[in-house]
Amino acid sequence: MADHEIEMVTREEVMFFDTDCGGVVHNLAYLRMIETCRTRLAAKLGMDLREMSVSRVFPVLTRTEVDYRRPAKLGDWLEIRGKLGEVGSARFWCEFEIRREPDGELMVTAKQALALVKMPEGKPVRLNFKV
Repeated sequence: MADHEIEMVTREEVMFFDTDCGGVVHNLAYLRMIETCRTRLAAKLGMDLREMSVSRVFPVLTRTEVDYRRPAKLGDWLEIRGKLGEVGSARFWCEFEIRREPDGELMVTAKQALALVKMPEGKPVRLNFKV
């Protein structure tokens, strides 16, 4: 795993729509929170939403690994910390931690592999991150 300085932190309050009937955060809600953090991280890497719409090169998710460690609950404030991990010639990894505020309890860890793809052709693009 590479140690890069490119990082993004977002915050989310757990809402009713994030929870199941027991008031516990549903696994899909964590993925939505990670998606928001990853989208903002991508902007730091030069892939903001407007740039992608012009270049037609998009980061495509190829793999997600998630470990659910503790359940977050309705009303919790969560900090989602994402960072650029390993970078190869055609694929890169982003790593995430979700912690409850204010006690810092680790709720979720996740890793996602992505590749850059030129659309609509669907052709992979070599990575050129400056890290």
